Amino acid sequence: MQNVRVLLIEDEDRIREMIKDYLENEGYIVEEAENGSVGLEKFKVASYTIILLDVMLPGIDGWTVCREVRNSSDVPIIMLTARGEEYDKLFGFELGADDYLTKPFSPKELVARMKAVLKRGKGSQNSNEKSIFEYKSLWINMDSRKVTIDGETVDMTPKEFDLLSFFVNNPDKVFTREHLLNKVWGYEFGGDYRTVDTHVKMLRESLKRYRSIIVTVWGVGYKFEIGG
Repeated sequence: MQNVRVLLIEDEDRIREMIKDYLENEGYIVEEAENGSVGLEKFKVASYTIILLDVMLPGIDGWTVCREVRNSSDVPIIMLTARGEEYDKLFGFELGADDYLTKPFSPKELVARMKAVLKRGKGSQNSNEKSIFEYKSLWINMDSRKVTIDGETVDMTPKEFDLLSFFVNNPDKVFTREHLLNKVWGYEFGGDYRTVDTHVKMLRESLKRYRSIIVTVWGVGYKFEIGG
């Protein structure tokens, strides 16, 4: 992909070189950082299209780097880690990570996820989608990506909002996890269905007393449903 600048923050030399070589062969421009401090310094002085961020970094860890980046930028971030526990994924997503890839992974899968994340970032709102949704004291503005309950702003990660927006614009339809991965995450391959479950859990917590509008259809997936 032309003019896509990647900031790769990874302390393991072998993994960093493998990723760098593969991405450059695919046409990406790659800038390397061997730890969190160097990564943050490079982020502050240059512009990047996407960040690939290892979690277990020496000194400043990946969580801290992600938090610092999110304080000033919405650049897409894919977390790379050898740990695949749900808690780690939840924590990363809550900090604003866009995706999470567990080691070992193939460079081909990494590129597929990068393309999906970047494609979502360029996506425009469909003309048939609602720009404002209201249900009792729940208010959602699709254009400003703002959610309020009782007039109080609800903090959501970018992916939580994307999932909520998709549900709101497709009410009363049951979607499998595979379908949601394809439509919301942009994965056109066998992804990790637990990513969907994790985000549904986070979204329900954010919606508080309106959590029941995201309905689990056992053995199938999820749907958006409100009362009369």
